[in-house]
Amino acid sequence: MTAQKLVFNTLSPLVQFIQKSTFSSFLLFFSALLALILANSPANESIQWLLSQRIGFTIGDFSVYKSLLLWINDGLMSIFFFVVGLELKREIIAGELSNPKNVLLPIVAAIGGMVFPALIYVAMNSGGNPASMSGWGIPMATDIAFALGVLYLLGPKVPIQLKVFLTALAIIDDLGAVLIVALFYTSEISLVNLSYGASLFVLMIVLNLLGVRNVLLYAVLGIGGVWLATLLSGVHATVAAVLVASIIPADRRVDKARYLDAISDLTEKFKIANKAKNDKYLLSPDEENIIGEIKRLSKASISPLQRLERSMHGLVVFVVMPIFALANAGVVIESDWLEMISSQVALGVGLGLVVGKLTGIFGLSMLGIKLGWFKKPKGINTLMMLGISLLAAIGFTMSLFINSLAFDDPTMIGQAKMGILMASLVSGFAGYLILKKAIKGSTKA
Repeated sequence: MTAQKLVFNTLSPLVQFIQKSTFSSFLLFFSALLALILANSPANESIQWLLSQRIGFTIGDFSVYKSLLLWINDGLMSIFFFVVGLELKREIIAGELSNPKNVLLPIVAAIGGMVFPALIYVAMNSGGNPASMSGWGIPMATDIAFALGVLYLLGPKVPIQLKVFLTALAIIDDLGAVLIVALFYTSEISLVNLSYGASLFVLMIVLNLLGVRNVLLYAVLGIGGVWLATLLSGVHATVAAVLVASIIPADRRVDKARYLDAISDLTEKFKIANKAKNDKYLLSPDEENIIGEIKRLSKASISPLQRLERSMHGLVVFVVMPIFALANAGVVIESDWLEMISSQVALGVGLGLVVGKLTGIFGLSMLGIKLGWFKKPKGINTLMMLGISLLAAIGFTMSLFINSLAFDDPTMIGQAKMGILMASLVSGFAGYLILKKAIKGSTKA
């Protein structure tokens, strides 16, 4: 066996594992576990010092300095929300959300999955510390990466309709989370900076309408203009990320028919050029030019939206989300941890996620199906709907993010984190077991 084959045979299983959707969930889970371990180790003091360090830049009279934690939550998470925005636009234009028949059920389920958790949290915290009431938005979110990761653990027998339903539900849920952040978790607004951002956003719309497809130009205007202006305005910068994503062009310079004709023509030219100089190793100048033209056409046949979504997906799941989890998932477990778990905040978040999501998603979905508002997706049974509703109770990333905006009190932040972690573990395991049983039963039938 050659050294090359030995390396390939050794690394191939690892590469295949990394490429699976389950790996991103594993990485996120590992990051959260590591954050929890580090938070309860002697390293915690150093980590908190590092996260509190102010980082920024000065250009003339203009300067921006924020703590490392805020750069992670405002900066890195903006990348996450940008990709969410791209996915949402794709789904609305040509995905599952483009068909009205496929939209009503996940919309009703998503609304129920946001309203009921918030109501449960408010009920659990009413009459207590008034400061705790700002956490009502924490249990409203679903972590699509974790939920889909658990679903993919069940293997290829999972009905595609189930994956589509969960994805559509989570995307609508993410949109709801963005609106909640924009409307209820925004600090004092600077109208001057907001007007700068709005002006640049309008400019991006005009460029889109004029047919400009230069991704770099949109990046400069979006990041250097709209995002930064929004950050300085007081409106959370992640909102700007979703708005910028909505402006990224979704059409192509070269349509499919033109691309197929051009590729066919270039292929024939390549064959002729190859016959003229049949070199086993080197390409002729004509062959190089033809391949270059194929590359140019191939790039122009993919919309900027799809190119960005594909290229940034790895950055989000392998870098952004693990770093966010490391910085935010750590909670110091004191000797009074039982009191911490039983606090109004932790119970409000935990029960809001598990009971609220289950009631809102499963309850309203079944009610709507019974009343004839919509039909149950083909290939999905009631037990599967129950299991998927529990998977949607995995709040993690989004819940931790809203937690960082909702509270200033470290005690309440820790209590909410505990509720998020406990609810995500319980709902994740319960959802997995129920879906495993449901899928096994459906395959036997």
